[in-house]
Amino acid sequence: MTMRRTDNPGWVNALLDLPYTWLLVRILLTSAFWIGGLTKLIDFPGAVSEQEHFGLHPAWLFATLTIAVELLGSLLIISGHGIWLGAGMLAVFTALATLIAHAFWTLQGQEQQMAINAFFEHIGLIAGLAAVTLHARHASHVTTPSEH
Repeated sequence: MTMRRTDNPGWVNALLDLPYTWLLVRILLTSAFWIGGLTKLIDFPGAVSEQEHFGLHPAWLFATLTIAVELLGSLLIISGHGIWLGAGMLAVFTALATLIAHAFWTLQGQEQQMAINAFFEHIGLIAGLAAVTLHARHASHVTTPSEH
C-alpha cells in the first residue's frame, strides 16, 4: 500500500511502502489481544479465575466472551476484512476492561500511580485501534498475504 506524505523523510516512506508493512502493523497492534486470547483459551480455568477476581459473574461466560472478542477482533484486523468491526470490538473491550481493572481513582500511593500508567496506556491502545480504522478507511486497498 502506498501513501506518500511530503513531510516524511525518504527512508520513512520506503519503510511504509514495503509490501508487508501494513500487515505487520496490524499484527503488532493486535498482539496483546491474540496472545491474551490464546493464553486464556489454553488456561481456561485461569481465565475464569481472572473474571471472578474482578467480580464478573458468571465468570465462565465472561471468560468465553473475552476470548471470543480478543481472537475474533484480532483476526478481523489482521485479515484486513472488517477492520472497523474488529477494532471496534477490541476498543470497547479495552475501554470496559480498563475501567474495571485500572480504576486508579479508587487507589492511593504507588498502586494508584501504576494504575494511572496502565489506564492511559490502554487509552493509547484504543487510539491506535481508531487510527488503524481511519487508515483502512482512507486506503485504496489493504495488502494481505493473499495479494502477493
